[in-house]
Amino acid sequence: MPARNETKKPPLSAKLAAEFVGTFFVTLVPTSVDILYYTGNHVDWVSRWLARGFITIALIYAFSEVSGAHINPAVSFAFALRRAMAWPLMLMYWVVQFAGAFGAAALAFALWGPAMVLGASHPGPKFTPVEAAIAEIIVTFLLMTVIIGCAEQEGVVGKQSAIAVGLTIATCGFFAGAISGASMNPARSIAPQILGGAYNIMWIYVAGPLVGAALAAVAALCIFGKPDGGERKAAHGK
Repeated sequence: MPARNETKKPPLSAKLAAEFVGTFFVTLVPTSVDILYYTGNHVDWVSRWLARGFITIALIYAFSEVSGAHINPAVSFAFALRRAMAWPLMLMYWVVQFAGAFGAAALAFALWGPAMVLGASHPGPKFTPVEAAIAEIIVTFLLMTVIIGCAEQEGVVGKQSAIAVGLTIATCGFFAGAISGASMNPARSIAPQILGGAYNIMWIYVAGPLVGAALAAVAALCIFGKPDGGERKAAHGK
């Protein structure tokens, strides 16, 4: 029996499928947990943010070697700005990421109807949209800095970065969740907002994460320099 080829690279179709499935679940889990939280169904504040972190950890373990497990258009955008992935590939990732997010939002709407809008990201009642956008910039900057920093260290590329990234997402929720919902992910937020009719706040969750990701890419150039092989592997998978 021939030896298994451990260096075989996943085809583009597998990468796109992984990004679709991954973004589906990083949208479905937070949306569902938030609906349960706001309707008083035994989900507490801590559980909301741990759920986001845990599902991210699981999906990075599952898909990091296939697609890089971006599961977030802001992550793909930062890697493209860093020239760790090609712009055409980033656009293909965006298409399937948003498709996965809309699939998850549609399922949530089928389950909960108009109450699904409770699961969409939104500013806290004590904060303005501008303050929410600033919070999104900050938390996305932090998340992307951790992702790039892990990618630059050979020992923590891919699966080994899962815990750091997942805990960062949970931590961002703890300190920015009350301000903006700590989305850091345009696909996760925009899909439920569109299906739920929350059109007036969509700009927060487009501008905030993309600006934060861009700033992180600039900061990474100062801290880490140009992307190395480890970062390119993190951006593409195998």
